Amino acid sequence: MTPTVRSILDHKGYDLWSAPPDASVYDALSIMAQRNIGALPILEAGGLRGIFSERDYARKVVLRGRNSMDTPVREIMTPAVITVRPDDTVHHCMALMTELRTRHLPVVEGARVLGLISIGDVVHALIEEQSHVIEQLESYIRT
Repeated sequence: MTPTVRSILDHKGYDLWSAPPDASVYDALSIMAQRNIGALPILEAGGLRGIFSERDYARKVVLRGRNSMDTPVREIMTPAVITVRPDDTVHHCMALMTELRTRHLPVVEGARVLGLISIGDVVHALIEEQSHVIEQLESYIRT
C-alpha cells in the first residue's frame, strides 16, 4: 500500500510550529533553530498566509544586506504556498517537491493547517515502503 501524507504525520506527529506575518525574521529563525526545522508556515487568523524557509532568509535577507531584527517575515516569506492534503500519496509529494524545487509542504485539510512535511519525511516514507516491498518479494521467493 502506498504511504500517504497522513501516514507521515501519524508517524512524526502533528506538532506545528508557526509564526505570524508581523514576526521579525529573527524571531522566526529562533523558532526554527529551537525546533531544528527548516521552514515555518506563516499563519494569521488561523489561515495560511505563506511559508518562511532558510532559503528565503539566505536569498532575501542575507544576500540583500537586510537586518533580520527589523525585517518582518511578511516582507520575505513565500506567499504562494503549494499545499498537500492528508490523503495525497508520498509519490505525489515527491513529484511536487522535485518539480517545484521545494523542501517543505504544508498539509491542509479544508482551511486548517494540520502539519508540515519535509523532503526528509517523504524520502523516509519511500524508503520504508521499498523495504517492505523487498521483504515481501524475498518472502515470496523463499516459499
